[in-house]
Amino acid sequence: MTSVDDGRKRCDWATVAADYAEYHDIEWGVPLYGEIAMFERLCLESFQSGLSWLVILRKREAFREAFAGFDPGLVADFDDFDVERLLATTGIVRNRAKINAVINNARKVVRLDVPLDELLWSFAPERTSRPRAEKVDDVPSTSDESKAMAKELKRRGFSFVGPTTCYALMQATGMVDDHIASCWRAT
Repeated sequence: MTSVDDGRKRCDWATVAADYAEYHDIEWGVPLYGEIAMFERLCLESFQSGLSWLVILRKREAFREAFAGFDPGLVADFDDFDVERLLATTGIVRNRAKINAVINNARKVVRLDVPLDELLWSFAPERTSRPRAEKVDDVPSTSDESKAMAKELKRRGFSFVGPTTCYALMQATGMVDDHIASCWRAT
């Protein structure tokens, strides 16, 4: 990996590779809306479980191609043939349980009584003046809100959506702002 040293102070995790720095600087923590965009992030965070986010980030385009642009209406129609196709698709994480979770979750999204982004954003905490973490190790991996989000998603039949995955989703989509105090993106 090539580290990044362009003079900007970033969250430590974003300094180990140029694609991490770009993701951090442009996407991570920026409020995100829209069903397809939020479904993609939910799926990618689920795929990340147990892996490095950098692995998922570098495979994101292949995931988009393999999963019909993460359009829940299209993915909901995937069948056993598609599962086998995905298991043979190089360029993505080929984990049967995670693939099945994406298809299951797409089926749940198309049956929601509220838009997915609205549902997910309903768990965003109020902006508070909580002190910013000084280092990445001080950033939480779950919150009461991410636990509530995971509980509600599971109640609605979603899978691979635990509190840690939900908190990572909240960080990635701007529901919480966990840039460390010295990061140039900290507001």
